[in-house]
Amino acid sequence: MEWLSTENTIAVLTAVLGLLATVGALWYERRVPRRKRIGYRVQMDTAIGDNVRTGGANARLGLFDETPEMSDATLVLLRVENDGSQSVSDSDYTGRALHGLTAIFTGRTIRGLAVTAPTGADHLMEHFTAGAGLRYEGSTLHIPRVPLNRGQHYKLLVLLTGGPVGGEVTMSGGIQAGEVVPNRSTTPDDKPPLLSRPARLLTVLLTLSVVTLASIIVLRDADPPPIECATGELTVLGSTAFAPVAEELADKYEKDCPGSDIAVSAHGSAAGVRELDDEGKKAAGEDRTTGKGSPPLLTFSDGPKSDGFPRLAETRVAVSVFALVLNDRVPIRNLTRPAVRRLYRGDVRNWKELGGPDLPVVLVSRGSSSGTRDTLQRRVLDGDFEIKASSNDCLGKDDRSVPVTRCELDSTDQVLDAVGRIPGAIGYSELRAAEGLKGLHRLDLDGHEPSVEQLSESGYPYREIEYAYTYGQPPADSLASSFLAYARGTGLDVIRTHGHLPCATPEGLRICGDEAAG
Repeated sequence: MEWLSTENTIAVLTAVLGLLATVGALWYERRVPRRKRIGYRVQMDTAIGDNVRTGGANARLGLFDETPEMSDATLVLLRVENDGSQSVSDSDYTGRALHGLTAIFTGRTIRGLAVTAPTGADHLMEHFTAGAGLRYEGSTLHIPRVPLNRGQHYKLLVLLTGGPVGGEVTMSGGIQAGEVVPNRSTTPDDKPPLLSRPARLLTVLLTLSVVTLASIIVLRDADPPPIECATGELTVLGSTAFAPVAEELADKYEKDCPGSDIAVSAHGSAAGVRELDDEGKKAAGEDRTTGKGSPPLLTFSDGPKSDGFPRLAETRVAVSVFALVLNDRVPIRNLTRPAVRRLYRGDVRNWKELGGPDLPVVLVSRGSSSGTRDTLQRRVLDGDFEIKASSNDCLGKDDRSVPVTRCELDSTDQVLDAVGRIPGAIGYSELRAAEGLKGLHRLDLDGHEPSVEQLSESGYPYREIEYAYTYGQPPADSLASSFLAYARGTGLDVIRTHGHLPCATPEGLRICGDEAAG
C-alpha cells in the first residue's frame, strides 16, 4: 500500500513519540522528586602580575605596579548558582561548620575577596559576613549558607598569589537531597537553564526522529536526475589548488558522456580569468554586448574576480580551505595572524624569534596569479602584500636588499616539495594537498585547526569560495553548461573527497551566500 512508505511510517512514529513525550514530561514534572543542586564554574582566571609563569607579562599602573606581592597575582571570577529545579534554603546546607560551602584554589594563596550579586538579588549580600562564616585562610575560602532561589547566582572575585593561571579550583559542601557540582552551562547570567535533563533528552529523541524523516525524504529526492550530456571540447583553466577536483570531474564526465573531451590546464586563478576574458572578447568580435560566441572555456578561481571583467558570469561551486605548511625542522604547530603578517613582511628572519629553532626563515610563495596567494593576502595578511621575491631557487638570496629569502613557484605541488626539502621553509597550499606529506606539517591559525568539518562554526580564516567563470552565459546545451551542472550535482562527492565543501549543500549554501555577500 502506498501510504505504508518509509517516510510515512517515520512520520506516524514521530507524532506518536511527540504525544508520549508530552504526556511523559507532564507526569515526570508532577510525580518524580527533583534534586536540589548548587553549581559552580570559573568564568575568569587571568594574570594581573608581570610574572610570565602566571599567564603572560602585561602593562601595570597604580596599585598593581606599586605592590611587590602582586608580581605573580591572578584574579579568579567564580560563579555559584542554583541550577537545580528547587530553591535552596540556608537550612539545606548539611555541614556542621558555620559556613555552607568551601572553595579551594590549589597552589595559590588568597589575598582578597569581593562578592557581587545580580540586580534584584541585593538581599543575598546580607549573608556574606564574618558572623555567617565568610573567611579565608591560605588557599581555602569559606562561603556562608546563602539561600538561592532556582536560577539565582552570586559571584566571587578572588585575588590570589603564588601560583599560575589555570590552577585547580574545587568547591565542596553538603546539600540535603542534593549535590554541589561543577557547572558547564553556557546560559547567560540573567537566564537559568530552560530545559531540565529529562526535557533535553526528550527533545533530542524528537529531533533525531525528525532529522531521520527529513534525511530519508532528502536522500530520496537528492538522487540527481540523468544529466543532459553534451559533446564537443572544453578547456578548464584557473586554480591549481582546485585542479585535482577539475581533473577528476572531467574524467568522470567523459566516462558518463561519450563524445566529450575536457582538458584541464591550470596555471593560477588570475591567469585563468585573464585568458578567459581575452578569448571571450576574440570570440565575441566587435559586438561584445550580445554575449554571442562564448568560447569553450571555463575557469575555476580561488575567490572572486576583480571588477575589470564585467562580461564573466560566475557560479559558486565550493568553499575551499587552505593551510600554511611548515618544514618539520621547525616544530611550531600554531601561529597567530600577527605573527604570520610579520613573517611575510620580512620582519622575522629567524625562527628562534617565534620560539622555534635557530633556522633562517624561507618564504616559499606562489606567483602573483595564484588565487591561493591572493586569499592569503586578503584573509590572513589583512590586505598586505608579501615582501618582494629575493631568490630564484629558494635556497639562497639573489637580492641582498631583501631581509629574508623568498621565492615564487608556479604550482601548489612545487611549493609543497620545496617546503618539505628546505629547513626553515614555510609556504601555503590547498588543505587536502598537504595531507600526509613527509618533511612538513600544517599549521593552526590563532588556535583554529584547518578543517572543513563544522566550517561555519569555526573561526579558521584561511578559506575562500571557489568560483567557476564563463564568458557570458553559455548556451544551455553547451558542454560548459552541462559540465557545471554535473559539478553541482553528480560531482558533489568528488568535491567532498578532495576536502572542499560544496556550495550546493545546506551548510555550503549558507557559507557561500554569507561570504560572497560580505
